Formats: sequence, structure tokens, C-alpha cells
Amino acid sequence: MSFQELTQSELERYDRQILIPGWGLEGQKRLKNAKVAVVGVGGLGCPASLYLTAVGVGKIRIIDKEKFELSNLNRQILGYQTDLGRFKVHVAREKLKMLNPGVEVEPIVAEVTRDNVHEVVGDVDVVVDGMDNWRTRLVLNEYCVSHGIPFIHAAVSEMYGQITTIVAGNGPCLKCIFPRTPPEAEKTPVLGATPALLASLQVMEVVKLIIGIGEPLIGRMLFIDGRTMRFEEVRVEKREDCPVCGSKR
Repeated sequence: MSFQELTQSELERYDRQILIPGWGLEGQKRLKNAKVAVVGVGGLGCPASLYLTAVGVGKIRIIDKEKFELSNLNRQILGYQTDLGRFKVHVAREKLKMLNPGVEVEPIVAEVTRDNVHEVVGDVDVVVDGMDNWRTRLVLNEYCVSHGIPFIHAAVSEMYGQITTIVAGNGPCLKCIFPRTPPEAEKTPVLGATPALLASLQVMEVVKLIIGIGEPLIGRMLFIDGRTMRFEEVRVEKREDCPVCGSKR
């Protein structure tokens, strides 16, 4: 795809963020010409894709196999009562195009597996973790490390959350941090505002990586405790014996 310039309408739409020091017109052009995959259109993926669309990422690939159910609506904010029974990615595309018709939204109805991850996620600039299970997260981690794609991990439960940014060769990967796969929960309790907060932080990380401003959460895990409203940062280290990224330097 050839490099696209900003239109007059886009200059007006993105005026407030273009004013941010270090952003400017060049930063906005980089966003317009970027491709981001959001894997999972749930509590994290809905607000993440919403804000990626609002900020002007040129192409967003949204991936999910499920349809909206009533129990989703306390946190999956792109789904309305009238959308029950419809595929999440199709509903999300409609809402996102209404927000910003200048953004290309590609819906993919699929479950990401080791067999199809190359085809489904494809060649993108950043992958956003909107998943609710570790099996798929670790598949995405491995794919992103092997292809040199930044991976923005987040996970939530109740009023708690965690986020880190993984860039192969420049810090630990998810397997370094979790050498033993965490147990899966059959049904995770969650306040809708919790994934909304973490998704907003994910979008900030995406923007920083694409534009090249700020300090991404590479080698750092940010933990959020909504019950006490405390934020804690922990350094996370690369494991040289990691089976996924141990050979990456």
C-alpha cells in the first residue's frame, strides 16, 4: 500500500491529538498508514478497537469467532441489545465505520490457532491482545515474536488488570514472564470499566510504538488494583532459556 497523505477532513478530525508534542502531522500520517490487529472483540477488544478507530489507525483487523450474548453487554460496549445473536466482528465493523468512515475495518470470523495464525493475523504493525484465554495469548505471543511484531498484552479479572508490551529482541516475551501457563477460568468475574481502562492503556501503547513517542511498557508489567485504586509497576526480565524468544537478541 502506498503512503497516504492526510485529507482536510482528517486534519480537522485529529486536530487535538496532532497538537501533542512529538505527534504532529508526521505522527498522524504514520497512524493512517498503519495496520493493527485486535484479536478478540470482547471486554478489551471492543474499547481498544473503538479508540484505535477514533485515533485514526488506517487499517484495523478485528478477529473473533463468537456472537453477542446478553451476558456480554456489561463490558463489550460495541454490542447493543439489538445485536444479540450477531457476529461480534460484523457488529463492531458497523459501529466503527459510523464513528470514523476513513478507517478500514476488516472483520474476520475465526478462532486463532497455531494452524491459522499466519493467515488470520497476517502482516500487521501491532497486535492487541483482547483475549480471555491463555492458550490463544501464547499462540499470538509466539507468532509475534517470530515475525517481529509488537504484541500488547492485557488481562483482567474483577477490578484488577495487568498490561505489558512485548517487542521481540528488546525485552521479555509472554512466555518469559509466564513460563507455566496460568490456569484458565471457566467464567471470569469482571466490572466492565476494568477492561475499558486496560484497553485504553493498550491503545496508548500502540500509538507510542507507531509514532515513536514516549516509553512503551517493554520489560515492565503494570498491575492495576481497582479496589484500592493503586497502580504498581514491576520489572520483568527476559529468560535466556525461553523456548519462544531465548535466541532473540
